[in-house]
Amino acid sequence: MEQAQGALPSRAEIPIEYRWRLEDLYPSVAEWEQDLKNIETLAVEFAGYQGRIGSSPATLRTVLELRDRLGRLMDKAFVYAKMSRDEDNTNPQGQAMVERMQALLARVGAMTAFFLPELMAIPQAELDAALQAEPALAQYRHFLEDLARRRQHILSPAEERLLALSSEIAGSGENIFTMLNNADLEFPAVHDEEGRAVPLTHGRYLRFLESKERAVRQEAFLALHRTYHRYRNTLAAALNAGVKSNIFYARARHYPSALTASLDDDNIKEEVYHSLIDGIHAALPVFQQYFRQKQAMLGLEEMHPYDLYVSPVAGFELKIGYEEAKTAVKNGLRLLGGEYGALLDKAFADGWIDVYENKGKTSGAYAWGCYDSHPYLLLNYQGTANDLFTLAHELGHALHSYLSNRTQTYINAQYPIFLAEIASTVNEVLLVLDLIETASSQREKVYYLHHFLEHFRGTVFRQTMFAEFEKLLHQQVEAGEALTAEWLEEEYFKLAQFYHGPEVVLDPELKAEWSRIPHFFYNFYVYKYATGFCAAVAFVQRFRAEGQKAVEAYLELLRSGGSDYPLVLLARAGVDLSTPQPIAEAMAMFKQLLPEFIL
Repeated sequence: MEQAQGALPSRAEIPIEYRWRLEDLYPSVAEWEQDLKNIETLAVEFAGYQGRIGSSPATLRTVLELRDRLGRLMDKAFVYAKMSRDEDNTNPQGQAMVERMQALLARVGAMTAFFLPELMAIPQAELDAALQAEPALAQYRHFLEDLARRRQHILSPAEERLLALSSEIAGSGENIFTMLNNADLEFPAVHDEEGRAVPLTHGRYLRFLESKERAVRQEAFLALHRTYHRYRNTLAAALNAGVKSNIFYARARHYPSALTASLDDDNIKEEVYHSLIDGIHAALPVFQQYFRQKQAMLGLEEMHPYDLYVSPVAGFELKIGYEEAKTAVKNGLRLLGGEYGALLDKAFADGWIDVYENKGKTSGAYAWGCYDSHPYLLLNYQGTANDLFTLAHELGHALHSYLSNRTQTYINAQYPIFLAEIASTVNEVLLVLDLIETASSQREKVYYLHHFLEHFRGTVFRQTMFAEFEKLLHQQVEAGEALTAEWLEEEYFKLAQFYHGPEVVLDPELKAEWSRIPHFFYNFYVYKYATGFCAAVAFVQRFRAEGQKAVEAYLELLRSGGSDYPLVLLARAGVDLSTPQPIAEAMAMFKQLLPEFIL
């Protein structure tokens, strides 16, 4: 099935073979309802251990295992509810399911809030003795050691209960943004290359920006950003709520800043965040050289934001159907070996992937799931090069989860986001290098080179700019100032001017771009795209230099899940992100590619 222009199909009009199988999680909503009751029952049982979790090593083991059972069930029920809504955000049943899950999670969080403070009240010597006395506790060693590291940030039972009760409110900003962005926001029609009026959607926007017709690119850019600008005050209020939530939890847990609190979850020092920004600042002249080269190749007197995405290669444009894309991904990732290839086949055949855009479907793409399910991928496939690489990217996440979940116990399976973007980007880098090397003409080679350089721009340059803006957002609120729409527009525009330099003429409509980025609600998430990309480049270079030994070290990283701190696992696999070296090496690779980027 390839989607045509015009109105989006309803969910029911998408052929079943291109829809994910949520019935693999729950055959019916009735069975999901039953698990909501089971969660309540388990939470009551868990709460019954209050005051005695450290009474003996056997009791500690029982409580930790019960906590895992409760967590697994809540994960499964929430994933089902959220993905049911994501299929069609206009469907009231899905909306209600998510709201019910959020309320349930808040209640359970309040009932179980005693756990961490009580666990931390157990003297370290007693915990060490319990680990020796009860061999089954060995799987919890990293969990317990990490809690000890963060002991000063865990509050009293009453305080933890209040924080848990507040969690439902804390997500209000993101929820408001999500519903406005995916359910209520409507864009005007724009004109395609044939002059036909076509409804602008999230899924179609990037395809319009990649159009060879500059008028098409410009109209889509202006239409999208002017629409967001009309809702600037609502979107500013939503973002303000999200930032204040991050700061509230950081201060409640006695962290000096929201940034410090966020990084501490992964045991990462602020220097890693600042080093990324400093490293990209140093590389800005190289990125700006890329803009000049591209402008010359496009034959433009001025470079505008809507010119950044289009390929300068005339006479070659990748239009790739979904079935063909699956083959291209398998070929591009063959270096990762037979086991990885077999898992790709499984993903394609076994209902993991929701392929096409439909009315009300959540925009963008993601990979998700839970410990007790296979991974799921949400796509909005349009048949472009970007869609091909998005497929490879999300499969990287999915197979990382699959390997981790099948190797680690539940408590150690969940890898941190800091590692997540490495697996996805390794796939993209391998795929694009394969396409570059097998290109049948110079034009085709430069087309893929452009995609790779754009990947650097979008994932390292752009995400680092976002990371710096996110730091400014939190500093503004932490200083007692407000995030007004005017402040957000002006500060975002100033930062964009600094990053792009005089090579790109920034239209005033770009001031609204901050308002359409969902990741600003994700609490210092975006920097991990940039560090992950740099680490991925380092891994691929190791594959090519060292062969199977490096590949196996990488696959072992994927199997390791969250069994240790991310920087430790990365160093064990051969890449040290605690130093600036991977960032510097990635920037050196970008610079080396520029001379080849010529027709």
